[in-house]
Amino acid sequence: MVRLFNHYIHRRLILQVLFDYGLIVSAVMAVVALGRQHSDFLLSMTATHGFSVATCTFVINIASGFYQQSHNRSFTETLARAGLAALFALPLAYAIFSVLPHDMGDSRLLPTAAVAAVAAVLIHRVYAAHASVNVRARSRILVLGSGPAAKLVGETLKASDPSAEVVGYFPAPHEQQVAVPASHILTGQSLATTALNAGVSEIVVAVTERRGGNMPLRDLLDCKIQGIRVSDISTHFEKTLGKLRLDYVNAGWLIFGDGFDQGFFRTAVKRLFDIVSAAVLVVVSAPVMLVTMLLIKIESPGPVFYRQQRVGLNGQNFDVVKFRSMRNDAEKDGKPRWATAADDRITAVGRVIRKLRIDELPQLFNVLKGEMSIVGPRPERPFFVERLTQEIPYYAVRHSIKPGVTGWAQVRYHYGATVEDSQEKLQYDLYYVKNHTLFLDLLILFETVAVVLTGKGAR
Repeated sequence: MVRLFNHYIHRRLILQVLFDYGLIVSAVMAVVALGRQHSDFLLSMTATHGFSVATCTFVINIASGFYQQSHNRSFTETLARAGLAALFALPLAYAIFSVLPHDMGDSRLLPTAAVAAVAAVLIHRVYAAHASVNVRARSRILVLGSGPAAKLVGETLKASDPSAEVVGYFPAPHEQQVAVPASHILTGQSLATTALNAGVSEIVVAVTERRGGNMPLRDLLDCKIQGIRVSDISTHFEKTLGKLRLDYVNAGWLIFGDGFDQGFFRTAVKRLFDIVSAAVLVVVSAPVMLVTMLLIKIESPGPVFYRQQRVGLNGQNFDVVKFRSMRNDAEKDGKPRWATAADDRITAVGRVIRKLRIDELPQLFNVLKGEMSIVGPRPERPFFVERLTQEIPYYAVRHSIKPGVTGWAQVRYHYGATVEDSQEKLQYDLYYVKNHTLFLDLLILFETVAVVLTGKGAR
């Protein structure tokens, strides 16, 4: 894993992106070179047309979910995503080379080559999504510990990272409970010798009890000196799953670790990004909002907009604005309730606009007012916040930044309707609060497009 702008990204993913860029740019350079054009023209054509097509294809691939983890995705779903991406990417590639000026003799040669290169990228995306990882390219990981925490680390790696290989478990001194298979336990040599002989690239410390000489600190230092990465279990879950596991996070790790940068510069950049993004989205979505208002008014009596008190920055309450998607008497008994999968309070129009996330569009005006951000933890109702703060540790930390129209938890986890769901989503929210940057905000926006297109998690 590589940490880029505070966000953990797989090396394999970076190589895939570079390959996609290189394939398109190389195709443009090859066609221009075959046309026997001079070097200045070759460089200018590559810098303008080639990188424009490659960047547009990259954005479309992100929005289609091609750069997300895909080992649990069916081949049919991958083909469907490829088809959707092709609908946008192929015409766009042809248009860029047809509209932007160039001096090639055959005006059809470059657009055709660009379309072929983009098609090759999409075909490669489908192949890469289901191709098995080369054994040599896998990262070899040794888990220090043999208890329940070590077992969970191994299961997590197996389920979420096909490019990682757990070579075994090294029991910690004085460890009481063994939860991993005996055949996977490595003994007989020191930790450093075992790691070096096994060609380990990383050691994950999965020892929960660290007092009484239960941590082989000298061996771990020797491993680090030899170039082997040593990761704490909390850091392991953070970079592997993109969340902070509450059961393995402690206040000391949060306080003395990095992250939680809420400085003036980051706040100013985020606010500027919010204003520009919200203004553009209001203009672009205005026709959709007008049609939605009309349909809501036709279908059922009551107001078009729905205002509800939510908890925002520093625990301050504000009124969030949404398109009304439920009957006007949805909570006539006065008792707050989470929406459920087959909620009979939702109207026919409401079901559609919820699935497509259109009901959230009026929150753009909350963003312009400064009550919300484009990206951040979703705002919750005061009734639920009071309850969740008492039941879930660190829940109040999510209120240290403005709530968002979309967020890391929204693109990583389905709709939450229980305390357990709220706890799971909080783990993603904490990751965002700890590591948020403009880069992560852009990534979340692109992934939100994929969520909207697939209707994932709508309720």
